[in-house]
Amino acid sequence: MTIDQIVNFDGVVPQEITVEDKTLMEQVKMIQELEPEEKSMVFKMVDTFLTKKKFKDFFQKNVAML
Repeated sequence: MTIDQIVNFDGVVPQEITVEDKTLMEQVKMIQELEPEEKSMVFKMVDTFLTKKKFKDFFQKNVAML
């Protein structure tokens, strides 16, 4: 027996979701449905990328002023 058969024992296999096709609000709603640990991981990654971008923008702006 496969994991799909165990999880979806009634024979209904869930449709695959492509996050790229979702609006930002739909993506946030989907993230809210994750387990707390997974949700935390997603937000930590987003924070890391945003911090990196802000630092890069700040650095480029201040180096240009020199």
